[in-house]
Amino acid sequence: MNSISVNQFRDNLKTYVELTVSEHEPIKVTRRSGDDFIVMSADDWEREQETLHVLQSSSLMIQIAESMGTHENNKGYKPTKEQLDEITSL
Repeated sequence: MNSISVNQFRDNLKTYVELTVSEHEPIKVTRRSGDDFIVMSADDWEREQETLHVLQSSSLMIQIAESMGTHENNKGYKPTKEQLDEITSL
């Protein structure tokens, strides 16, 4: 994560906002007197929140672990050729 001063951020606001949105890389903005803060795109923020929700849900984590076990043991659902053709034609 890049780190810049609040003065740099203020002086080049448009550039840093465009970079954050296009590169999906948050920027840490430091201040001499006060706490630092992070700038990130709204899409990235929403993805982070969804990830936190999943990680904090024990039932979802159990489902993920069970799915990984099924996958590793090669016992998961196997679609037919017709189903695969239908999926890939979308």
